[in-house]
Amino acid sequence: MPETVLAGPTLTEFEQARLVVSRVAAITPMESSGYLAEQLGSPVYLKCENLQRTGSYKIRGAYNRLVRLTEEERARGVVAASAGNHAQGVAFAARELGIAATIFMPVGVALPKLQATRNYGAEVVLRGHTVDEPLRAAAEFALSTGAVLIPPFDHADIVAGQGTLGLEILDQVPDLDTVIVPIGGGGLISGVASALKQRFAREGRSVRIVGVQAANAAPYPISLRNGVSTEIAISPTIADGIAVSKPGILNFDIIRNAVDEIVTVTDDDIARALLVLLERAKLVVEPAGAVSVAAILTGQVKNAGTTVAILSGGNIDPLVMERVISRGLAASDRYLKLRLTLPDRPGQLARVAELISEANANVVEVLHTRHGRNALISDVEIELSVETRGPEHVQRVLGHLIEAGYEPRIDF
Repeated sequence: MPETVLAGPTLTEFEQARLVVSRVAAITPMESSGYLAEQLGSPVYLKCENLQRTGSYKIRGAYNRLVRLTEEERARGVVAASAGNHAQGVAFAARELGIAATIFMPVGVALPKLQATRNYGAEVVLRGHTVDEPLRAAAEFALSTGAVLIPPFDHADIVAGQGTLGLEILDQVPDLDTVIVPIGGGGLISGVASALKQRFAREGRSVRIVGVQAANAAPYPISLRNGVSTEIAISPTIADGIAVSKPGILNFDIIRNAVDEIVTVTDDDIARALLVLLERAKLVVEPAGAVSVAAILTGQVKNAGTTVAILSGGNIDPLVMERVISRGLAASDRYLKLRLTLPDRPGQLARVAELISEANANVVEVLHTRHGRNALISDVEIELSVETRGPEHVQRVLGHLIEAGYEPRIDF
């Protein structure tokens, strides 16, 4: 059967890129997940690019692009803009190839990502407070110095490098039916989808590709409806690694032909997925890298057969992780905040704590104030943080307090 013709790299070019990328990229583990298999009703595997060198798949595309520069281009150096993973991928690849690299990053970039990029030998310039400002600065730098601008996703060499992940997945799970892929600008999914679709077509088989975007930064569903790459206004999201306002032009052309469906997940969905990965799979994953699992947990992927969910990165700031875990616990009804108005007399707080204990829940924090908005002058208001075991347990705790005459209010 002849190779399927899609926009972007051919299957031969993906296979050539794989030989190049193998010089630096590790073959990352493929872990089965019994917990997610129960949720989906079919086998689920996790492709652990969070364990890749530099902490994400980005090293694949960056190295494949840089290795193809001419000697004259290498002498001019390279420049890129990123809040994290692309920066580290370009910096690492440049170091391996002896190329000078300048990386523009936003002022508020997470310290671990900033330090890692510098440790790979790149000169880091902090500019602006959003990713858009470093992107403009990098483009201006390229014009003024002659440095080669390395885009994060919208280039055939980048797509070919990222697509090597698809070929690796097929080696590890030959009977796969569905692959779930995080989407930002579209570099990863356009490469994986194109490589796999062409390979399966050559073998006379089919494979389903599902893309996942953060709901607050999802230009692909709108672009696909419009039939053209469309820029949107994005809102803040914990999945900052895929917070892109407009699809890449080449990526969009590939995706509309090679990707079967695209779904979106909320920040709460992503936080729950991170918690599941920590507890059930013992894997540290960044929010953007966990959206594939969030799609499974929210029931948006059905009749999937043997499924591979790509964990695209693991570069998460420990401080962000702390906040995301707390949000995941709350979103999973494992962490309950509630307010109570009590008579201002001795023993009331002890009575409430006793009732919560009787419901087999644990109070982890108490805030006591006489200045609550809902409290009379003879009352006090308390805010309680309580560890619970899920939705049913939350209702049992609340019901126990209500039966005792209290009026608990959940604090979202």
